[in-house]
Amino acid sequence: MIAVLPPAVSGERFEFPSRAGPLSVYVAGAGAPLLLVHSINASASAAEMRPLHEHYRATRTVFSIDLPGYGFSDRSDRDYTPRLMTDAIHAVVAQIQLRCGPAPIDALALSLSSEFLARAATEAPGSYRSLALVSPTGFAGLQARRGAPGSTRGLPWLHRALRGPGALWGAALFRGLTRPGVVRYFLRRTWGSKDIDEALWRYDVLTTRRPGAEHAPLHFLSAGLFSADIHTVYEQLETPVWMSHGVRGDFTDYRGKVIVEGRPNWQFSVFPTGALPYFEVLDKFCADCDRFLAAAQGTAVR
Repeated sequence: MIAVLPPAVSGERFEFPSRAGPLSVYVAGAGAPLLLVHSINASASAAEMRPLHEHYRATRTVFSIDLPGYGFSDRSDRDYTPRLMTDAIHAVVAQIQLRCGPAPIDALALSLSSEFLARAATEAPGSYRSLALVSPTGFAGLQARRGAPGSTRGLPWLHRALRGPGALWGAALFRGLTRPGVVRYFLRRTWGSKDIDEALWRYDVLTTRRPGAEHAPLHFLSAGLFSADIHTVYEQLETPVWMSHGVRGDFTDYRGKVIVEGRPNWQFSVFPTGALPYFEVLDKFCADCDRFLAAAQGTAVR
């Protein structure tokens, strides 16, 4: 039985065609636009942005996208790549500027989607006033990631195996990874605690029951959504950047941020949390974010 998927966050949900396929976006509030981009995993969706979406709708026009392969966006069987995800971000920014005007926007992305947002900002720097990267990938360890432009860390043989005859292996793996208890297990590893957000867990389980839910995650599992040139991309950013992360759970290795620590446009915050700090310390997270946004606005004015 196909689960009925409710809205992930409040406000209007609109859909539009794009180079990345049909996309779904939530919009709420009034004021300067703020784009929120969820992470990539087996059960991702705009629900990961809920605390920030609901907080900032009081002062901003908040747009929360369902990336290709997730939520209400197109989940068809196709290649899910950094290029596809970056094109989706370009497309939603164009929609934001149609609705709110052509001024540069502020944008925030979580985990692997930080790579897509950073790439979008290097390709269209005039579209962004600031970038906030929460628990971004690409900074684990000290190995340089300066591959050929646009290259990925994908393992084609693994994806072929997962999508083999009848796609039975991949379908079975996805079903195993999205059992309610397994979803809870991975959220606890993300939090570094048993005290996860129960509403997020419930939505995560529901969204994995939609047709086509396995396609993007199988590309993620075979590393096809990780950029091999991401250090070059991060180093090319000239927009003000705020990077934040926690100290608990599976995502705590950020030694690689030494490549950007000395750059004047980068700022950093570390929270005593897991990888989704705004679920745990929303007030502190937003206070740091607001200071960054205010400073970025001053920079943009000058």
